[in-house]
Amino acid sequence: MSVERIKTHLAEHFHLAEEQIEIMLPTFISTLENHMKNLEDALKENNPDHISRAGHKIKGAFLNLGLKECAQLAFDIEEKGKVGDNTTDFSRLIHELRAKVEPVLQ
Repeated sequence: MSVERIKTHLAEHFHLAEEQIEIMLPTFISTLENHMKNLEDALKENNPDHISRAGHKIKGAFLNLGLKECAQLAFDIEEKGKVGDNTTDFSRLIHELRAKVEPVLQ
């Protein structure tokens, strides 16, 4: 996963000029970091419903940026939280998501 991949996605799917992308990208990345923090905070609460809602929000952000693999992982978190699945290792899933997104956030 890379910032270049996101830029390509934004240009191809939203028909944004490079200048527009450069202006908007810091906000997108900041928003993504906030969503990631909210997901990690929900994990600390150990509340599957909050985890599900945070997973839903970050899933949308990933899809908007063309990060489908991350969106799928967020979808899994969302769905398992929604049904209150107590057998799911949310900590592992969220750490895996953090590891995937970290290169973009730096």
